[in-house]
Amino acid sequence: MDFGLVLQTDPPASRVVSLMKRAERNGFRYGWTFDSAVLWQEPFVIYSQILANTQKLTVGPMVTNPGTRTWEVTASTFATLNDMFGNRTICGIGRGDSAMRVAGRKPNTLARISEAMKVIRALARGDEADLGGAVIRIPWVKPGAQLPVWMAAYGPKALKMTGEEADGFILQLADLYLTEYMVKAVRDAAVAAGRDPSDVKVCVAAPAYVTEDDSPEALAHARDQCRWFGGMVGNHVADLVSKYGEHSAAVPDELTDYIKAREGYDYAHHGRSGNPDTAFVPDEIVDRFCLIGPAEKHIEKLNALRELGVDQFAVYDMHDAQETVIDAYGQQVIPAVNS
Repeated sequence: MDFGLVLQTDPPASRVVSLMKRAERNGFRYGWTFDSAVLWQEPFVIYSQILANTQKLTVGPMVTNPGTRTWEVTASTFATLNDMFGNRTICGIGRGDSAMRVAGRKPNTLARISEAMKVIRALARGDEADLGGAVIRIPWVKPGAQLPVWMAAYGPKALKMTGEEADGFILQLADLYLTEYMVKAVRDAAVAAGRDPSDVKVCVAAPAYVTEDDSPEALAHARDQCRWFGGMVGNHVADLVSKYGEHSAAVPDELTDYIKAREGYDYAHHGRSGNPDTAFVPDEIVDRFCLIGPAEKHIEKLNALRELGVDQFAVYDMHDAQETVIDAYGQQVIPAVNS
C-alpha cells in the first residue's frame, strides 16, 4: 500500500514544504494539498518547492476542479512541473466544493469534469485536445510526459464516471462498508466500459490520529481533533440528499443518516480542527470515517482497507499532532502494513 500526506496550504509555505520533506523521509510516496484559491495559498507554486526539496515524492491537488482555472492553464502547469522534475505530479479533480462556493459559484457538473479530465490529461502528455473553439497542443511537452487524473466521488453517477474515465478513484472517508460499496461500484463501471478494473487505482483519504493508548481521554481528544472531517464530507452528502432524497436506493443510508442534525456550514473553518459547524458529527462517524487510536488499530484498519482493494491511504494531517502522526506512521504503521 502506498501512503500519502494531505495538507492545507496555510502560510507559511515553508512549513508545508517541511512537512512534506518529513513525510518522504518516513516512507510516504505522495504529497497532496487542498486547492481553494481564496481559503489557502496557491498550491502549484508550493508544489515547485516541494518537488525541489524531495527526491521521489509525487505531488498534486486533492482536489482541483475545472472551474477556477482554464483547462489549458491547468495542463500547462502540470506539464511544466513534470518537465522540471520528471513525471512527479498527479491531478486529483472533483466538483470544487469550497473553491467554487466561496467564490459565489456552484460546484461543477459531472459533464464538465468529464471534458476537463480528457483535455487536461491529453495536453499534459503532449497530445491534441479540443477546447470547444480550437484544437490545440502544447508544443514543448516532451515525449513520455504523463499525468494521471484521479477523480473524487461519492454519488452513483460520479462513481460510474470514475470507473469509466479516471485513472484513479479518491474516496474521502475510511469507513469499511462504504469503501467496499463504492470500490465495487467503480470497478463494475470499469468492467462495463471494457476497462481492466485494476487500472483504476483506489485512494482512501481520511484523518489519522495516533494515540499513545486507547484510554477514553486519549480517544476523546483524537475524535475532537478529527471531527471536522465529518463536516467536510457532510457538504457532499448534503448535495446527494438534495438530489436523491433522504432515503434512496442510489445512496446508502450509512453515508447519509448522520447529517440529519446538520444546520449549516461556514467555509472560514473548512477542514480545521475545532470547526464549530461540525458539532452534529457523532463519535461513531468519526470512528468510522477516520483512523484513530494506538498504532495497532491503524494497522488493523489499513490491512482491512487493502483487502478491499485500496492502493493508497492518504493521511489528512490537519490537527494538533502533525509531526507526531507522520513519524508514527513512518516508524510503526507503514513498516507493519508493508512488511
